[in-house]
Amino acid sequence: MTRRRTSEHKMTSDSTDRASTASLSEEEAMATYYMMERNHDQRDSDLMNGLYRHNIQNGHPKAGSSQSVLVVNEDATKSRKQELVNWIREKAKKSFTKKVLYKRVPILSWMPKYKAQDAVGDLVAGITVGLTVIPQSLAYANIAGLPTEYGLYGSFLGCFLYILFGSCKDVPMGPTAIVSLLTYQQVGNLGINAHYYAILLCFLAGCVEVLMGTLGLGFVIDFISGPVSSGFTSAAALIIVTSQVKDILGIHASGNTFIENWDSLFHSMKDTRTWDTVLGVACIAVLLLMRLLTMVKVGPKDETQMTTTQRAINKLLWLIGTSRNAILVVICGFIGYHFENTDTIKITGNITQGLPEFKIPPFEFYDSTTNHTVSFTDMCSTLGTGLIIVPLVALLENIAICKAFSNGKPVDATQELLAMGVCNIGNSLVQGFPGSGSLSRSAVNNSSGVRTPLGGLYTGMLHISFSSQEVARTLLEISQ
Repeated sequence: MTRRRTSEHKMTSDSTDRASTASLSEEEAMATYYMMERNHDQRDSDLMNGLYRHNIQNGHPKAGSSQSVLVVNEDATKSRKQELVNWIREKAKKSFTKKVLYKRVPILSWMPKYKAQDAVGDLVAGITVGLTVIPQSLAYANIAGLPTEYGLYGSFLGCFLYILFGSCKDVPMGPTAIVSLLTYQQVGNLGINAHYYAILLCFLAGCVEVLMGTLGLGFVIDFISGPVSSGFTSAAALIIVTSQVKDILGIHASGNTFIENWDSLFHSMKDTRTWDTVLGVACIAVLLLMRLLTMVKVGPKDETQMTTTQRAINKLLWLIGTSRNAILVVICGFIGYHFENTDTIKITGNITQGLPEFKIPPFEFYDSTTNHTVSFTDMCSTLGTGLIIVPLVALLENIAICKAFSNGKPVDATQELLAMGVCNIGNSLVQGFPGSGSLSRSAVNNSSGVRTPLGGLYTGMLHISFSSQEVARTLLEISQ
């Protein structure tokens, strides 16, 4: 019993010692923490007092005053500004290098390697595309709901600018069916003032594309799936066909949606003009037949066994089939001139001659229908989401072309954004509406043997040649 009591006493004593030790350890920890906090506060106080003493010695406000706090805040602000300046300087140093310059201005890479064979290929392709884009641009202006001449205005300056900044040799910049349709969705119901909004849309779309390219947002295109792109293109084709039915039948029809257009067409079909319909259907048939000429081959299948005459005939057939749009426009132009003073067929009418006036886009204009000035903010509000949708769809269309003709090579979407942005900004300065690369013209360009983006030079010059008298008069006035 004695031993057990002794053991219990010892255990109780040990427990008491451990409890007191634990309590002591907690007190020591609290004391240590308190001393550390006190030392930390003391160091901060010494540091601030040292800073204030330094300020006082150099004529700054006294320590503890509100002015001295402002001095400390100003020093911190200056430090952050200096860090920002250093960061910008470092980024600029990395951006303005020879490698980046050659990447963002591709002409510097391929122009030193330019050869005579390249010049011949670009000349043939440029002229062929030029003959194709002239009638297309007239039609696309009609799709966009604008006067015909605005299609020509947006077809030449972009070709010149894309030579400098474009990364794909097959892309001919200018009006396209899809972008024209989107333009119509934004300005089609604005009446006589539609061209003001279309020109501003071209400028702002170009600014958005340049901004996206500067920020390196070309990767955005990767988030648009193939089915979405295909569905959009198919729907656009249906809407474009719908918009042209009224012209083939020679009737008036209108509507803001697909259903409204067809409803208006059915109600107006009783006014169908016979000869307009005959001419329109005949043109479609001739175009389809001439398209088959590009696939006709004379002589053996092996080109090495063809004679010189056979090669010349095949080349001529291909050229006729490729230039079918231009040939048909010329033929129909003679027909329209013959019936100009009659009511047999409807004709486009007079197109404003000469080059467009080079000026800044309309950031405001006087609306004669309401007798008030429409401001820039009002115009942007009217354009709405088109300011974002048009650049994105234009990029989608352009990248699809680049991938189709890249032969597996990577496509720089960021560079294409920059190139399209610069081209659209340039087009807005000559009163053009938004444009992009055209798939049909790109196919013609590629099959014509284009070698470099310099083919756009001949396409643009062909457009200007139609206004040669105006150019000559302008040069004469400048020389005088």
